[in-house]
Amino acid sequence: MEIRVPSKRIEPFRAPKRHLGEIDAESAAKLLTAAADIALVIDGKGVIRDVAVGSEELLRDGCAAWVGQRWIDTVSEDSRNKIEDLLRDAGNPSVQPWRQVNHPVGRGIDLPVRYSTVQLGSSGKIVALGRDLRGLAVLQQRLVETQQTMEREYTRLRHAETRYRLLFQISSEAVLIVDALSNRIVESNPAASKLLGRASRRLSGRAFPELFDAEGQRKINAFLATLKTSGQAEDIIVRLDDAKVDLMVGASLFRQENAANVLIRLSPTAANATSWMKSRSSLFDVVQRLPDGFVVTDPERRILTANTAFVELTQLATEEQLRGELVDRWVGRHPIDMAVLGKNLKERGEIRNFSTIVRGEYGSSEDVEVSAVAVPGGEQPCLGMTLRRVARRPDTTINGRRALPRSVEQLTELVGRVPLKELVRESTDMIERLCIEAALELTDDNRASAAEMLGLSRQGLYSKLRRHGMGDLDGDRDE
Repeated sequence: MEIRVPSKRIEPFRAPKRHLGEIDAESAAKLLTAAADIALVIDGKGVIRDVAVGSEELLRDGCAAWVGQRWIDTVSEDSRNKIEDLLRDAGNPSVQPWRQVNHPVGRGIDLPVRYSTVQLGSSGKIVALGRDLRGLAVLQQRLVETQQTMEREYTRLRHAETRYRLLFQISSEAVLIVDALSNRIVESNPAASKLLGRASRRLSGRAFPELFDAEGQRKINAFLATLKTSGQAEDIIVRLDDAKVDLMVGASLFRQENAANVLIRLSPTAANATSWMKSRSSLFDVVQRLPDGFVVTDPERRILTANTAFVELTQLATEEQLRGELVDRWVGRHPIDMAVLGKNLKERGEIRNFSTIVRGEYGSSEDVEVSAVAVPGGEQPCLGMTLRRVARRPDTTINGRRALPRSVEQLTELVGRVPLKELVRESTDMIERLCIEAALELTDDNRASAAEMLGLSRQGLYSKLRRHGMGDLDGDRDE
């Protein structure tokens, strides 16, 4: 590894003859030895005629044995061109750059030296002044090791945070993080949002005691005061402000980044738990086992619950990961799809056989038909949707080439559901993709030839391949 040391422009003495004219050869030799870790006297043929070193360590490295050898023969192969540059530029006072070269010293580690050269008068001899860079190399190596250690520690902490955040999100127990100073909610998990009947974004920043009725607020304030004073408090039962539901509240105090926080645990009381378990009736079990996807959302299309088939369509692991998220994140070919569906539900109350797709979390795509119904009444207004997989039609071929996957009739069916601008863009992208696939097929996947056939530059072809998600750009072959 070459050590990067910035070169500096050196201004020469303004009157060297007047101030340094009395220096004899002995004094000049002492001056050179003091100014450099190693000084070399080189003749016009590039042969080292004398060596002066400034440390015992350089003597042990065998630098004194260079006398009589060509300077270029004392350096490693990758430094030979730098020696040639130093010898060539020695006679040019306006060009005297420093160059780092490496000398093999026979102990398995090269000796890095930074040289500058000066030609002595008309004699043709050259003086090379060198600085030993091993100390700087050790410091740089320590810096690299320290940076790598910090990166490993940062990665370990990031992975730990990811694991704990995942546990927080998928936990079936309702959990809130409350600021101990202001008693305001900092964060809530999906289970807490479901239990309290409020979206996480609506809970964030709200005063925790305000969730409960007047008696519950008094109990909560006393409960939190005891927790902050003694570090622990007995669990209490309080009632939600806007529902006749009793909850058991437990808490733990912890510190994070010099701030105190309270971990709140909420759970239904025995009576509420029994009622909640009854909601998981045989009808619910049937819905869970349906082969078609089923999802229930609030009027803003945030997911309240979903069956196993819908979880599989989204490529997630558990239903808890879906709760509180917009169903638009997975359902809909275009952002307008779900907006159209929601508008029709508000106007008609139901919709049938709405063609769209479900996008999986890891890139899968399923064609589905959605039937949905709006339930504006009841304790909580909601939307219910079933998603039935539609078998993909086999590709048709014309003269050995794949035909367009969608007919004019199929495109016509989207009129009124998708704006004309979106239809034109989709058709253009589809034709562009098919043309690229045909060119790659005709050229046996030679991308350089395919780009020429399509009248594109290679970079332009790669840009379109990347946009359409086609092929492995890291493993392209152009032969």
